[in-house]
Amino acid sequence: MRDLASMPASGCQPMRRFSWRRGQRHRSGLQFLVSTGRHHGFESLQEARLLLALDFAGDLVDVLAQPLRLRYVTDAGSREHIPDFLAYTRAGRWLIDVRPAARVRNEDLVAFAATAEVALSLGWRYAVVTGWHRHVPASLDAMSAQRRPLIDRLGMVDQVLAVVSAGPRGFAEVADATSAPAVARAYLLHLLWHRRLGMELSRPLTDATLLCATEGRGR
Repeated sequence: MRDLASMPASGCQPMRRFSWRRGQRHRSGLQFLVSTGRHHGFESLQEARLLLALDFAGDLVDVLAQPLRLRYVTDAGSREHIPDFLAYTRAGRWLIDVRPAARVRNEDLVAFAATAEVALSLGWRYAVVTGWHRHVPASLDAMSAQRRPLIDRLGMVDQVLAVVSAGPRGFAEVADATSAPAVARAYLLHLLWHRRLGMELSRPLTDATLLCATEGRGR
């Protein structure tokens, strides 16, 4: 365990290989992250959703899928557990498991407790993601569609920022106040992802969502 604290992100391989075969019940794949500039493996749609949320969070430096194999002993005998992700952030490291709440069993709780102890001993944080508020996946999907660099030939960024500089305005209202509302919508999503604009994240993203200018230059 003492060597884990100095484990680099580069050069590491997942403890399990990602597999694709006919009839498998889970959905494996690769998720591209703007924060790292490359694809990362996942074994379920819930894990893919977490990767997208980590990318949006803003402090992500790197992430490893299935980073280590933990062996521990219980009253029932020896057990093993492979956490789903190790996230390297500017604020520290997060060891993360993804398991829908309805699928968490008693043996899973023991594995999570053992993993939490390892994280605690290393000065890492640990989290188990059991689900999301209903509106979160749709909002993240919408904003992530425009997260890559955009060429601003029409000066949309300046137009949008000029509209919101006077105070919070609705999403559709801001778009309609520009010279090309349909194009402005793509830039609004891009600016939200990169923190150039702010919104209330506890509510669904709709045409009525209030947008505001943010302090600083975003990311």
